Amino acid sequence: MRIQEVIRRPLITEKSTLQRELGGIYAFEVARGANKIEIKRAVEAQFNVKVAEVRTVAMHGKVRRQGRFAGRRPDWKKAYVRLVAGEKPIELFEGV
Repeated sequence: MRIQEVIRRPLITEKSTLQRELGGIYAFEVARGANKIEIKRAVEAQFNVKVAEVRTVAMHGKVRRQGRFAGRRPDWKKAYVRLVAGEKPIELFEGV
């Protein structure tokens, strides 16, 4: 898997903002087939930082209704990335 395909988008929620401010942990939506090693390499290459730890969560898509028809959003994967202590913050998240 190419490095550009691993990270889909940053996740900016209340929980991820607290984790970023208190513990230096960043949340990303990543490709479902990506493993922790690929995620670590992609973050280090794209943002020029050192990653200490990667945790992943497989998220199930929500069931959504439109009238009498029920559909389902696709499943996706979330990654929590902790940077090495003393590492500069990722600029993408600053000012949010």
